[in-house]
Amino acid sequence: MNIQISEVANLPSRFGDFKVKAFKEPCKDGCKEHLVIYKENLDETPIVRVHSECLTGDAIGSLKCDCRDQLEYALELAEKTNGMVIYLRQEGRNIGLLNKINAYALQDKGLNTVEANHQLGFRADERTYEMVTYILKHFNIHKIKLLTNNPDKVNSISDIEIVERIPIIMKTNKYNKDYINTKKDDMGHLF
Repeated sequence: MNIQISEVANLPSRFGDFKVKAFKEPCKDGCKEHLVIYKENLDETPIVRVHSECLTGDAIGSLKCDCRDQLEYALELAEKTNGMVIYLRQEGRNIGLLNKINAYALQDKGLNTVEANHQLGFRADERTYEMVTYILKHFNIHKIKLLTNNPDKVNSISDIEIVERIPIIMKTNKYNKDYINTKKDDMGHLF
């Protein structure tokens, strides 16, 4: 892989004081730039959250998903445990922002998140996780505790020992209850 890697910078945040590094991955439609937020003194077997970009949730605070809650919880946990958050730029389960909003419109008409993606010609989840292995090896990390409910993440991270899967359970609300149930019932997420 021809990955460009940034310098390390300080990232003071409301969740704690972190280090930050960017990884620029070439791809057919331009490039993807991923972000790694981590504590300077990483734990030997750190808790790692692999978080996929969700502009509507992470930045705008959409109640249709639990993404922002998961991201904030992961950053708080990284601060407490000398852990890491890998922020992958895979908006809308890697269908892009435009298609994600089109999927939202289909959900407004009664389809669930999986059905909406299928209606648009996509699999339920188009994300990939090769960059996770690359990033962890870059940091010389060989064992992690993975903060996830998604079995695809567990099964897709190669050459890294996952010594523990830690569930990340957020409160539901009237807007995301069906979304969470679809992740559990149709996508096999572990709650």
